[in-house]
Amino acid sequence: MRPPGRWARDRDGSLVRRWNLRQRITALVATAVAVLLVIAVLAAAAAAVSRSRMDTLAEINPIRIDAERLLAVVIDQETAIRGYALNQQEASLAPYSDGVAREREIIAEMRRRLPGDRGTQDRLRMVEGLTSQWRAQVAEPTISAVRAGAAGAEQVPGTTAARQLFDEVRAAIVALQDYLAGLRGDLAGQATRASNLVVALLVAAAAVVLAAGATLMVLLRRMVIAPVTALAGQVRSVAGGEYQREIRLDASPELAALAADVDAMRRKIAADLADVQAARGLIEDANRRLEEQTAELTRSNRDLEQFAYVASHDLQEPLRKVASFCQLLKRRYAGQLDERADQYINFAVDGAQRMQRLINDLLAFSRIGRVTTGFTEVDLDRLMSDTVAGLDTQRERTGAEITWSDLPVVRGEEALLSTLLANLVGNSLKFRRPGVPPRVRVFAQRIGGEWEFTCQDNGIGIEPEFAEKVFVIFQRLHSKDAYPGTGIGLAIAKRIVEYHGGRIWVDPEYAEGAAIHFTLPAALIDATAPAGSAKETVA
Repeated sequence: MRPPGRWARDRDGSLVRRWNLRQRITALVATAVAVLLVIAVLAAAAAAVSRSRMDTLAEINPIRIDAERLLAVVIDQETAIRGYALNQQEASLAPYSDGVAREREIIAEMRRRLPGDRGTQDRLRMVEGLTSQWRAQVAEPTISAVRAGAAGAEQVPGTTAARQLFDEVRAAIVALQDYLAGLRGDLAGQATRASNLVVALLVAAAAVVLAAGATLMVLLRRMVIAPVTALAGQVRSVAGGEYQREIRLDASPELAALAADVDAMRRKIAADLADVQAARGLIEDANRRLEEQTAELTRSNRDLEQFAYVASHDLQEPLRKVASFCQLLKRRYAGQLDERADQYINFAVDGAQRMQRLINDLLAFSRIGRVTTGFTEVDLDRLMSDTVAGLDTQRERTGAEITWSDLPVVRGEEALLSTLLANLVGNSLKFRRPGVPPRVRVFAQRIGGEWEFTCQDNGIGIEPEFAEKVFVIFQRLHSKDAYPGTGIGLAIAKRIVEYHGGRIWVDPEYAEGAAIHFTLPAALIDATAPAGSAKETVA
């Protein structure tokens, strides 16, 4: 299997191997590094040669000075021997003895400075051999002849053989000096050439770096900047609305793959856009149907309002007449007719009164949230006191005990919240256990971003399977003979709680009676108002 990004089709359709951008940059950098390493090695070698030659030059100058001193010392020895031969005084030999010692010291120092130069060492040996020969053939015989008092001793240093031998000594020292001068010139030339080579190699290294940089710039311009610019132009065209334009790029494998990914993204966006346009059509159609339904709902609400008006005026008026005349018939003719007639009259009076209560409850249910006085700050602790005061008759008749605590100040409609508390507490008093005085407790606690209120009692309770059913309008779990009422109280309570942005439910785990919870959002509560009193109120 061919490696991805390394093969492409040529203009004639044949597969050709193409280097990607990473491979090209890697090859360029590797070549430049290899050339720079070769240059560095050559430069290091040239620098080492130059440093070696400079070190040798540093030793040659002192050797040249030593050669001049050596010539002077040898001349002093020859002069001392001539003087001693003429005046035959031992004091004249002092320069000779000192010169011999100085000569050995100078030659030893010269050998130490250039131990590896055979030319210098050979010439030093020649000078040393000639000076030893001159001392053996001229100086020492002269000293011995003078000390022995031999005739003609003063003539020995001046003989032709003595002069020729000393001239050979002097010529050997001069040859040594000339050799050192030539060696110095050669070393200086080598050091100069090595330094020039180092400079040339540094210039070559700089040229390689510049060439590599220029090549890299051209490579990046041709393989990155130009293709990316072309890709950006195509992307701008697509962004301008040409969603069906195919994005293609003839570039390095990496950028070609990037262009393919961008084109895949374009195709996906185009497909999603088509889906969005189709969905927009569906949404517009749904909105049109929703507007029609809203208009129909508006007409239905107007009809309901008209029905409420009719129910509150046109229906209640004849119903009141029926109830009034039935009650009048009961008062005037009770006991004058037979027992069955009295029963029928009682049925008619009770049915008319019950119908009137149903109509009033239905009107109250329909007005919640539609007829509003606006939200105000409501002290539920005070409202609870007023609610309990309104239930005094029922509370005294049943021997009930009602307690409440931790009721906060909230924002809402006071009349609706009063109805809510009255319905909850009234239900607790109504659905009591036979022979057991009702015990009702109302309290609140802050949970997260809302207040949760609880109304607990010790009554007959609510079975878990009826926990949702009790909030349905006109839904009764017991017969009206056992527990009077229209069955709309908890439905009204739910409507009021939801109108205030809360929720209401029955606690199925409370086994001592019934426990109903409802919430009010904390956003509806004034943060500066007191959260209620921790003192429990008993009524």
